[in-house]
Amino acid sequence: MEFPFNGHRFRVRSRGALSVAYSTDMKKQADRDVEPQGTTELGSLRRGVHILKILATAGTRGLVLTEVAARAGLPHPTAHRVLHQLLDQRLVARNDECRRYRLGPLAFELGIASSTMYDWRDICDRPMAELSAETRDTVYLVIRSGFDAVCVHRIEGSFPIRTLLLDVGSRRPLGVGAGGLALLAAVEDEERGNIIERVSPKVNAATGMTASILERACARTRQDGVAIVQDTISLGVRAVGQHFCDAMGQPVGALSVAALSHRMTRDRAKCIGEMLRDGCASVERHLQQQHQNGWQSGA
Repeated sequence: MEFPFNGHRFRVRSRGALSVAYSTDMKKQADRDVEPQGTTELGSLRRGVHILKILATAGTRGLVLTEVAARAGLPHPTAHRVLHQLLDQRLVARNDECRRYRLGPLAFELGIASSTMYDWRDICDRPMAELSAETRDTVYLVIRSGFDAVCVHRIEGSFPIRTLLLDVGSRRPLGVGAGGLALLAAVEDEERGNIIERVSPKVNAATGMTASILERACARTRQDGVAIVQDTISLGVRAVGQHFCDAMGQPVGALSVAALSHRMTRDRAKCIGEMLRDGCASVERHLQQQHQNGWQSGA
């Protein structure tokens, strides 16, 4: 004899024992919580890489399990298991107090090791050279490093009066200069607020800009789609900056062009902004390429 109760069907056997038969709905739910039959190690690897990419975009605060599972499109048990596999290998770190996950120390170490194999100058040199030839002005490349923007490359223009605002290797807080402002404006709202709180004393000392002025400059940059600064570092100089993103959509660097204000009129700044957008799009396409100097990545 069978009778339903609380989503189950109970069957009474001859000896008085009860056996449970799952309803169709409960079986479907169970199937969703169990990995598909025939799952391979390759599938587990792909899930792990997918979760690492998600955490790479989550910033220092990280994500809770439910957020990771939702973004990855995985059942909670599967996401939990993969996270702990990554945790065992130091690719993920967990805060037990707030139960959040973020990238771990091994991810940082691997990033440092791979950074010696991929030179930003090689990636950006061609679009920078084209920008410099077309504008005849100096073009700069800055890369985000924590709360700073570091100048790693510049190509001087052919115009007789040159504006050499940044030396290669120089470091400034995010928000200072056209490239630094473009980078700061491109990050997510919460992270940007944390950065502004952290760097505003240095920015104020270097440029006189307060935190509120820096916030308004970021809002204007997002509205205009390009960063335009004037007289913040050197009087009589105007600069235009545009950020570019990595393959995961995170802002990692910026290209900028600087010239004397009387040469860099507002109309010309807008035109150069369009050129910078094209140049940064070229950089992003290069970052997406699967072949580099004989080495292949991706399918």
